[in-house]
Amino acid sequence: MRAIGFAAIAYALTSTAVVSAQAVDGRIGRFYADDGWTVYRLGVSRPLTGPLATTLHGDYLRRAGEADGAFAGLGFDVTAFRGSGPYVVAGVGAGMGSPHSQSFSSVWTSWSAGVGYELVPAPFLRVGVEARWREISLDRREGLELAAGLTLNLGGGRKAPVAPPTSSSAAPPPPSLPGDLPPPTTPPGPTPGPSTHRPAGAASRLADSVIATATKAMGRPYKYGGTGTGGGGFDCSGLIQYAYGRHGIALPRRSVEQAREGTKVRKEAAKLLPGDLLTFSNSGGSVTHVGLYIGERRFIHSATRGVQVSTLSAEDPYGRWWHRRWVGARRIVE
Repeated sequence: MRAIGFAAIAYALTSTAVVSAQAVDGRIGRFYADDGWTVYRLGVSRPLTGPLATTLHGDYLRRAGEADGAFAGLGFDVTAFRGSGPYVVAGVGAGMGSPHSQSFSSVWTSWSAGVGYELVPAPFLRVGVEARWREISLDRREGLELAAGLTLNLGGGRKAPVAPPTSSSAAPPPPSLPGDLPPPTTPPGPTPGPSTHRPAGAASRLADSVIATATKAMGRPYKYGGTGTGGGGFDCSGLIQYAYGRHGIALPRRSVEQAREGTKVRKEAAKLLPGDLLTFSNSGGSVTHVGLYIGERRFIHSATRGVQVSTLSAEDPYGRWWHRRWVGARRIVE
């Protein structure tokens, strides 16, 4: 009976949330309150915005040794800068339990905060440790919690139909920058070198048309799973699929699948051409974000502030965050 509550919670979480998850987390640890509690945790996580990510998890705690006592419930964590290296975490939880029996007759709530560290031995795998200070409301238990575990990167995302292609042959003017971003051509520090331009021809016109389509979506909000239907918002891969699809190029729906399309381009700014697909990863593993390169180290993408232009630069304050997570490029238009 001890594991029934935890198993039910874990099954409900994974069966309903794993489709949209970026990763599945498993943890085991020790909560150092009273004589100690063994902690089991299984959850699903996905990026939230910028360096932030969220994890929804099921928890099961039981007293160490032969003593009775168990808690089971749900928790929600927010992490910052989680990936390869150190990160911070804070979370809340609630459920049912009993400190001295297996009756699960009392309601409990908890909060926790701490730090963690992760390594990425393979693109699909992360291993890590966490140290938190946790407080549980039932009998006001508090103490240090140490845990270790594995994270399997899934890529995440939702499937959607490919946008119907339409024809376009007019070459657009160069895309403009959004009003709330500083011009990336004048970042603090060294000025980037000249960008590589496509030679005139059909490929250049097609790339310009794809960029123009994405640029027309500037200002639309970010919407998870969004493909722009009915003038609505986009997520990152939805914008890329839409921009290319309007010009007869059908791309997969998920960013991790789009990152396999076309031909690989060396990860150097000087090698990029307008229309190239840029790929990003929060952890250095599976691709979690994509953007469309438009030249001069700029790319258009859908992120927290909606469809916007950002700078791929180690000097620009906002662009630095993306530059650190840039993992590759693909040439869709040859």
